[in-house]
This record gives sequence, structure tokens and C-alpha cells, in this order.
Amino acid sequence: MDTRIFEDVLVLLEERNMSRAAARRNITQPAFSRRIRSFEIWLGVDILDRKTNRIDISSALLANEAEIRAMMARLRELRTKIAYYKPSGATVEIAAQHAPVSSTFSDMVLRAQAVFPDLRFRLRAGNLKDCVTLFVRGDTSLLLCYEALSGERLKFDSSVRRGLWGKDYLIPVVGGVLRYSVKDNRDIPQSTPAIVYPDNSYFGEVLNEAERQFGTASFSANQICQTAFSSGMREMILKGLGVGWLPFSMVHKEIESGALISLAQSLGQEALDVAIYANTDIEIAESLIEFWTTKTPTKSDFVIK
Repeated sequence: MDTRIFEDVLVLLEERNMSRAAARRNITQPAFSRRIRSFEIWLGVDILDRKTNRIDISSALLANEAEIRAMMARLRELRTKIAYYKPSGATVEIAAQHAPVSSTFSDMVLRAQAVFPDLRFRLRAGNLKDCVTLFVRGDTSLLLCYEALSGERLKFDSSVRRGLWGKDYLIPVVGGVLRYSVKDNRDIPQSTPAIVYPDNSYFGEVLNEAERQFGTASFSANQICQTAFSSGMREMILKGLGVGWLPFSMVHKEIESGALISLAQSLGQEALDVAIYANTDIEIAESLIEFWTTKTPTKSDFVIK
């Protein structure tokens, strides 16, 4: 079954522009226009008002956008159930930021498998914006992400449920030979090399907003590397290449062992929610968020100040 025509329509609804929608679908605008016309022929009515200087989308299509997305989600779920059928098993797709993949996802899978032993996961990792797009488009039924308490929560329609796996903190840490430059009050010279987040990354935006030292290039006197991948940053910090900010759940063992030193006492910390969003139209997603958000808290859910 070729469902591309519905995917074309959804992209058009997101972009509200034929040229941008065609670019997103990696085809020429004339080819994209022909595919939309094929949809209109199948539907029996026009969905576009083709005027001289612009193209308007019909109110009938706009009013049924949520229904189209729900239909596509159900089709994908049906395809997955048939392709990966097991009498007692299922495959669930989850979009997740890179950072919670490293810090949280493994614990979530282990806990789920204790109750759903035949459950399989297909993980789609990316930056927050890409993960939200995958989730909204119906490519995944779950979204795992960090949300800073200093910012706003993501906004979805009533078919999406938010749950809280736990709490975390973004903290500055230093390792390797740079540990010996840390003062008794847990301060560190401003000239210390820094591994920072890009301004357009989620953590970069959070740290920029709070004006946190060593968080981004704007607040670092000696930036040596810029990366949005927290797991790669962790390895560089452990080797002493620079000071940087990481989720506490990703580094609490290294802090306990002394391989890393937390600088939160002098530089502060940013509180984070580990949030889960589920498409409640999909039964397994609803079951998982209910299970995950009623769990017993563990040590990794909390920061040691």
C-alpha cells in the first residue's frame, strides 16, 4: 500500500507552502503538485484554491488534519503488528533526544521488559525538534525528552498524554587533569577550556537563557569544542579536555568515584523533567506511559547536591 499521498498532504499542512513542502519530500514542485492533484481526484473535491499569487488550503482539509494523522498512525501500527507479529509481543517506536537515550532509556527498557517480556522497541534518536516532528507526524507513538523547568512544556492536542519518568539536573562537571584546577569552593578559572553546546541546541538554549558560564560559546572564554551530543561531551570531559554541562543521571557514578567533579556548588544547575509523551490512540503507548509514570523512584532520578 502506497501511503505517500497522505504523507504529502500532511507535509503540505505543516508547511502551508507548495515549494517548502516539495523540498521536504525531496521532489520537484511540479511533481509534488501532481501528487496533490491525484489526491484531489481520489477525494472528488479540490483541497487547494489555486489563485494567481498564492495557494490556499481548503477549510475542510484543515478541519480534518487531526483525523488524517490519526488514520496514518493507525495504519503504521497495523503494519507493525502484522510485520512483527508475535502472539504475546509488540514493537513500539519511540523518538528520543540523544541525551536521555544515554542517561535514561536503558532503565526504561529494563523496567518495561520485566512486565512486558516480549516487547520490542525501535528507537529514533535525534535533536528535540526532529523528535517532535517524528512524533507529531505519527512516525512514533512515544516521545522521550528533557524539559527544563525554567522553560515551557511542549504543546500537543488532547490525543497526547504527558508523563514524568523522573527529575534530573544539568550540571557543570570537570575531569582528567583539569580536576586539579578546581578551588576549595568548587570554583574554576574562567580561562579553563570549555566544551560547549551550540546555541540552537536544546541544552544550548537553556544554558544561554540562564547565562550559565561554560555552557555555550557566548559564556565561555576558552571554547575548544562545540557539540550537541552529550554522550560524546562526557567522554571528552572525562579525559580532561574541558569543563562542560551534562545531565546528572549521566555522570553520577563518575562523580561518586571521583573521576568527575561537580561544579554545581559554584556555577549552579538547571532543573530538568524527564518527560514522556504518548499517543493515546495507540494502546501499547498508553499502557507504557501508565506503567512508566507510576514507577518507584530510583537513585538516578535525583541529584545529590
